[in-house]
Formats: sequence, structure tokens, C-alpha cells
Amino acid sequence: MIRNGKSIFGSATKVLSQANASRGFVSASVPTVPLLIGGKRVESKATQWIEVINPATQDVVSRVPCVTPEEFNLAVADSKDAFLKWRSAPITTRARVMFKLQELIREHMDELAVSITTEQGKTLGDARGDVFRGLEVVEAACGITSHQMGEVVENVSTGIDTIALRQPLGVTAGICPFNFPAMIPLWMFPVSTACGNSMVLKPSEKDPGAAMMLAEMALEAGLPPGVLNVIHGAHDSVNMICDHKDIKSISFVGADIAGKHIYERGSRNGKRVQCNMGAKNHAVVMADAAPELTVSALTGAAFGAAGQRCMALSTAVMVGDAEHLVEGVKNAASKLKVNAGIESDADIGPVITKASKERINKLIQSGVDQGARLVLDGRNVSVPGYEQGNFVGPTILADVTPDMDCYKEEIFGPVLLVMKSDSLDDAIELVNNNMYGNGTALFTRSGAAARKFQSFIDVGQVGINVPIPVPLPMFSFTGSRGSFLGDTNFYGKSGVNFYTQIKTITSHWRESDIEEGSRAANLEGVGTK
Repeated sequence: MIRNGKSIFGSATKVLSQANASRGFVSASVPTVPLLIGGKRVESKATQWIEVINPATQDVVSRVPCVTPEEFNLAVADSKDAFLKWRSAPITTRARVMFKLQELIREHMDELAVSITTEQGKTLGDARGDVFRGLEVVEAACGITSHQMGEVVENVSTGIDTIALRQPLGVTAGICPFNFPAMIPLWMFPVSTACGNSMVLKPSEKDPGAAMMLAEMALEAGLPPGVLNVIHGAHDSVNMICDHKDIKSISFVGADIAGKHIYERGSRNGKRVQCNMGAKNHAVVMADAAPELTVSALTGAAFGAAGQRCMALSTAVMVGDAEHLVEGVKNAASKLKVNAGIESDADIGPVITKASKERINKLIQSGVDQGARLVLDGRNVSVPGYEQGNFVGPTILADVTPDMDCYKEEIFGPVLLVMKSDSLDDAIELVNNNMYGNGTALFTRSGAAARKFQSFIDVGQVGINVPIPVPLPMFSFTGSRGSFLGDTNFYGKSGVNFYTQIKTITSHWRESDIEEGSRAANLEGVGTK
């Protein structure tokens, strides 16, 4: 195996030409990340390369090629050929591949975690969680024999039966973000290939190592060559995916600008598209909330993974007298250790790029300038031995109002905004007026308040005393409104529906045909001249 801003269009990535590399701008000892086509590693002939940077040290981990059009077309053609055979593989064969894949992921979880921490920066504990949440989707895909069942109705009319089959689409594509280098690829290719499709996967150009390892594990698990091909690049490769006539669907997770572009361009070219995008997730805290549970939940959900989660609780809405809990969150957050993710005592690692750090700090300052109260400032955190790292410590801004830039934009860092509300009704209205609908949570001991909240909140994923209510894969990831584009969500039943199309077959067999078929045909004259 290979051991090596949020938008995929981010300018923070550093593109180098091979000419510059040959002149010594990139050390010859820096490994290059291959493509994976037809079950083999392929060294790209790209003329543009992207550096993968360790966020804690600024060391160059590897170089990623921007796939050439010829290489991309080869990957798609290979996946198309592989699909023609794979779609006819028995469904039990596909299930066995998933069983073996989950076994290999468990076996190599620590290696995957080290790769994620090295390239993405999150702590080893968060990296293992990244892998584990993806592993749960693989485990669910092991049950494809039940999930892909069709339907049948006998005698829809006299002697006429109708069956509905769920059949694979063909070549599918996955475009992944930087923040979950293992989990998001595992949202995509296991479900797609278990349904009988092939896939061309594009990992994030910022941290492709884990996806490459997972793809090679899939091969070892028995996935035929070409059923999963891996290409690399930035916006040009995304446009190739959107435009290629043989790609039938696109799955994307990432930032708003990229998601809207992919949805519009892919849909215009006749593709089925699903896009998980940005978020501004609110925790509504009632005055009767359990103090210890609420403080712990807010601290972990706001600052864990350096806030680089689309389901991070970035905003706390304190209802009535609940504001006194902010001091407890401040005290808990102050004790979190900011360090390189590889260090055993790290609670919070660096953010992905220097540009991300600058953007987060700018939004914090804009909040202060626009009247927010700085309860805890993590902008000047220093990490001995990692002075060049992209570190931002836990930060809390109170007295935030909806017109502030820090509220209107997704910060995507370890920053908690605190807002006030006079009543639960006002809090629900505040959340529903926000453009995003990914996740929300209510902290209360009142069943009546919980029932009202879950009924009237217009957000796709709701937690009651659960800070990050991401559904397990027997359900689906159901972000809504401005957080999602498409008709069908990721994994679970929705995921199977996305990667399959329904074919109905209506057949008519007459009972009289039984008698006619039992009589020998008229053989008079057969064998004579």
C-alpha cells in the first residue's frame, strides 16, 4: 500500500510545473502520488503538480499530479469496460468483497490514521474516528443483498405480473473534500460498487493518501481492476468529471462554490448529482439543560477536529437564563491542548492551510469589530516545536447577531459563536432563517420542548441532547436546504437509490399456453425430402 480554505478550488494549494521541479524547487526525495487505473499504479505524465503539505510542520509530504485529459479518458474508459462485467457479478460476490474490505480497514486502521494526521492535521484520535465512521458505511454495504431488492406484484391484471428491479447506473464519480480523507471516500465507492457500478474517485488534492490506501485495500478485497479507479487534480479534473458523457452520476462533498458549480454543470450534462455543502449548525440551549452534559457537548462539538467538520456546532443559541453556561464552556475549552495531531496529548490539531488560518482569524476580528464580545481568543496560540503550524486555539465570540460576517459565513475553524434568544420559538425562528440546514441540536430536560423543536425546526439532522446527530448508515445523511443540492442523500437507503435506477418489467403469460406447450409440435414432413 501507499504510505505516504475548504473549497476544492482553493488558492492555498501550490501548483508547480515539472520544469520548476527539475530546477530544484521541489526536492527529488519528495514522493509523487500515482494514479490508480485498471488495478495498477500509473505514474502521471502531468505538467502540473500540487504539493501536499503537513499542516503542523509545513513539510512537503508528497506531490499530487493534475491528471491529463488523456489519463482521465483512459480511467473512464477502463471503468466503463470493468462495469460491463462487474454489473453481472452475483450480488453475493459483491457483498463478500465488502466483508473483506471492512476486515482490511480494521487491520490497517492505525496506518490510515497516521496518513490522515500527517496530511490533514487532525489528532490521531480524530483520524481513527474518521476511518471508523467510514467503516460503518462499508459494514452497511455488506448487506447489499437486502438493500438492492426489487419489488413484485402478481396479477396487476389477469395473467399479468409487474416486477421492479434496481439496476446499477454505470460509471459513477466521487469528488472528495479535505476534512475527512477516509470517511467521505467510504461514503461513496463502497455503496456505488456494491450496487454493481464502477467509480472514478477524485480524492482531495490536499490529502489523497488515505483514499489511495483504501482503493488498494478494495483491490486486495477482491474488487476487480477498473471497478475503482483513482485520479487526482483540482478544478480541471472536476470539470472533466462534469463533462464526460460516460459518467452517469457525481457525488460531491465540499464547499458551496464548488458544490453549486458541480451541481449545475453536471446536471446540465444529464448526470445525476448529489452535493453536500456548507453549514452553520446551531445548538439551542434551554435554561433547564443538564449543565455538565451541555458544557461537554458544546466543547467537543465546537472545537473537536479544529472545527473543520460540516456538522460542527459553530453557534450556541442561549435561551433565557442559559447564558451562564458559557463560562463553563470557556473553562473547558481553555484546558484543551493545541498541538500537532501526531502528539499523544493533542486535543486540537492545526487547520488545513495557512490561508484557512488567515481566513478564520479575519472572521474572528470582523466579529469583534462589529460588536461581538471576545470571551476566549485562540488566535495567538503558540506550539513549541511546531512554530510554523497552522494553529488556531479555541475561540468564543459572545453577543453575536445575525448581521455579523462571522455568523453569515461558515468559519470552518475552532470558533464558537454565542447568541441570545428570549424563547424557544424565537430560537427556532433564528435557526430556520439561516440559509443552511445541515444539523442542529437542542439541550433540554423538557420532553415537550424537545417535541416542539424536532417538529418545527427546518433542518435535516436534529439532535436532542446529542451534539453531532450524524445518522448511522442504516439511515442516511439528510442535510437540507442550503447545505444540500440534489434529490437523494448519501448512504443508507438513499445512497442505494442514488446509485441505482429502477426498471419495471410487465409480463403476460396465458394459462392456455400451458396446455398448448404440453402437446408435441406437428412434426409432419420433418426429416423427409
